[in-house]
Amino acid sequence: MSASPVILIGYYSPRQRQQLETRFSTHSIDNLALLHDLPEAVRRTCRSVAYHGHSPFGLAEMNQLPSLELIANFGVGYDDIDINAAVERGIKVTNTPNVLNDDVADLSVGMLLALKRQLLAGDRWVREGEWARRGTFPLNASASGLRVGVLGMGRIGREIADRMAAFKSKVHYQSRSPKDTPSSWQYHKTPLELAAAVDVLFVTVVGGTKTHHLVSADVLNALPDNAVIINVSRGSVIDEKALIEQLESGRLGGAGLDVFDNEPNVNPKLLALNNVILQPHQGSGTVQTREAMGDLQFANLEAFNEKRDLLTLVN
Repeated sequence: MSASPVILIGYYSPRQRQQLETRFSTHSIDNLALLHDLPEAVRRTCRSVAYHGHSPFGLAEMNQLPSLELIANFGVGYDDIDINAAVERGIKVTNTPNVLNDDVADLSVGMLLALKRQLLAGDRWVREGEWARRGTFPLNASASGLRVGVLGMGRIGREIADRMAAFKSKVHYQSRSPKDTPSSWQYHKTPLELAAAVDVLFVTVVGGTKTHHLVSADVLNALPDNAVIINVSRGSVIDEKALIEQLESGRLGGAGLDVFDNEPNVNPKLLALNNVILQPHQGSGTVQTREAMGDLQFANLEAFNEKRDLLTLVN
């Protein structure tokens, strides 16, 4: 067992919880706001935290744990953790990348297919008897041979691009620098330049202050008429107000959104639109991937406890 307690914050599956509780001396709370409910001795001596949450983990929370040395985050995104404050306090932060790439990419492409081929409307057409009453379902749009843009050619972006290449798409992308990609894939220096060149824009950049409203009103305006946007990064990356205006007007063809500005409280204007596919931030939401994320978080906690190199260090 670990000499100092490990605080578990958030939900863990029975398997994950058993793995953690068997290896470490653990204390569990549902969210960061309950830190003060833990015994003072636990807060004072805790050196590592297993964090599975979406509320801000900042200096105030870190100060409640004076011996803290590691925040092992459950998830690839760590924008809720104040990295500057962690560095200032000498706290290491890890995340769980790579293990969720396929599932997030699959959902991204699935949302595009659902939009282009009107899968949800087609399902209703059958269920509500419209096929028998009115006949052939209205024609929709092809999902193959499109000009596809990936904003953020990281691990997930690359998986999306590879999938869309199989759909005979012309792949365009933007990132901080050109990547090692097939020669036919076109690099763009700015999001604005990328948007102007594509029919579909996949947003896969990391969240945080540096990417806040990276997809601005200007970028949305640069997209061609009837273009589609798919966001599996963070709601803060897109100017949601500007996006809604373009969807309401019909200038944009649609949006597939797995993330939102104020989730889980989604803007009612989005709920009223029939040219959007809305998902409950479930890009990595398969049993297999969530267990793999838990395993990687556990591996980082174990490496820290055994004074070995951390596997996926962020800072």
